[in-house]
Amino acid sequence: MFKDPILNKLIKKYPSPVFEDRSKRLFERLVEAIISQQLSVKAADTIFNRFLDIFKTKSFPSPKEVLKINDEKIRKAGISYRKIEYIKGIAQSFLDKKIDIKAIKNVSDEEVIVELTKLKGIGKWTAEMILIFSLQRPDVFSIGDAGLRRAIEKLYGITNQTEMLSLSETWKPFRSTASWYLWRSLEND
Repeated sequence: MFKDPILNKLIKKYPSPVFEDRSKRLFERLVEAIISQQLSVKAADTIFNRFLDIFKTKSFPSPKEVLKINDEKIRKAGISYRKIEYIKGIAQSFLDKKIDIKAIKNVSDEEVIVELTKLKGIGKWTAEMILIFSLQRPDVFSIGDAGLRRAIEKLYGITNQTEMLSLSETWKPFRSTASWYLWRSLEND
């Protein structure tokens, strides 16, 4: 798949990635991204599960259900007022059809990033992760991801971000897959 011997070693070492179209769960993924910002994986999972427990349903709450819940109830789950503001803003954007999943599926990666970063609390890195893991886009590389930079530094000895981006160009049109293998290479760190 790649002309890169380092990446090809990783491909032999790890199983193939499975990217699924999770666009129908875009609201959930954005809320989860907000909740997990600046938290360890364990803390984020705990708080996300407490958030879900508020709704007492088996499925993820709708934007309308999220907007109905009192901020104090959400705060008791361990979510800051700022994050509550972001979550409710995202819910309102879905209700107002400012975020249209069908439309997002049919625009370029750059246009998705522009649309998602209009939402308070969603930055470029989060939008790029949504592209890879929710919208199943095959050619995304996030220079803003510390793990990817660390993997490139470790495997290739490159520390300059411009050089990292140049390296990533050699992986087109499968930079999402290359990223997945780079993240796997860090598992034993």
